[in-house]
Amino acid sequence: MSFAALERRTPPLVALALALALAVVAVSTSAILVRWSAAPSAVKALYRVVFTTALLLPWALTRYRADFRRLRPRDALVAGVTGIALAVHFAAWFESLAWTSVAASVTLVQSQPLFVALGAWALLDERVTRRRVVGILVAVVGMVAMSLGDFLSGVALAGQRPLYGNALAVLGAVAAAGYVLAGRSVRQRVSLVPYVTVVYTACAVTLLALVVWEGQALVGYPPREWLLFAAMAVGPGLFGHTVINWVLAHVDSSVVSVSLLGEPIGSTLLALVLLPGEVPSLPTVVGGAVVLLGIAVTTTGAAAADRGSGDVGESDPPDDVERATVGVDEQD
Repeated sequence: MSFAALERRTPPLVALALALALAVVAVSTSAILVRWSAAPSAVKALYRVVFTTALLLPWALTRYRADFRRLRPRDALVAGVTGIALAVHFAAWFESLAWTSVAASVTLVQSQPLFVALGAWALLDERVTRRRVVGILVAVVGMVAMSLGDFLSGVALAGQRPLYGNALAVLGAVAAAGYVLAGRSVRQRVSLVPYVTVVYTACAVTLLALVVWEGQALVGYPPREWLLFAAMAVGPGLFGHTVINWVLAHVDSSVVSVSLLGEPIGSTLLALVLLPGEVPSLPTVVGGAVVLLGIAVTTTGAAAADRGSGDVGESDPPDDVERATVGVDEQD
């Protein structure tokens, strides 16, 4: 059964709630799996994308061959650019987890809706409401508090490099925002599976080039590492963001966006239990709460603005789904 057939069915509200809860739990495991792996960051990112693509490819080539034939060269080019942006997102975020806490890294990388709002205003001439501006400013204050708070409290001198790790997480958020902005128009014309197949392929090629450039080994890793690579693809990839994109066809974007703020919380709680010594500092906790508040204000404000402008409505489901994917389509 195709995604199109699934989206034509309206499941019960309880099923949607359970699916969204499952997806949030699945994406929350991503940072833990990355931390458990001892492989280089670029290698982890590469094999996560390769395994995800391998799982989708047979389905894409058997059920969506007609969609691939209809794919226009310009759309394929834009999808390739989004894949490069996604590769930068993965490489930066995976590396950030080596230098800062799970709580800080996941919270900062989840801030990408803020950069989507800024990019849409600067590049797409979209209206920025006062509420969005307030949300962005609140989140920026939280980011500064997280980074400088840890540095001034001496955490930066304890062996980690939180400023560097936090900066990489923000870079990952900016790259994810670029991924979303570049692909917004394409997703209005191209169905999900062919689109992500092209994106993931371009992402994998980019990450492969990065691994080769860094001189990292492509093989020779123990079985435990290969299991972790596969878990990153199946858990956060398929059960996480694939389910999220399915839910978005039936649930308002503001509900999904705010629900995804559970990812930093879930990742932090899992890190406390599963990663020895992973206790976030007070500045990280306080600053992270401020960042999440800013993201919530920004995303709910964006959804309200879309409804108020009349751009999104029940009579235009494809556009509704496309607008809803802003902020959640990156594959953390």
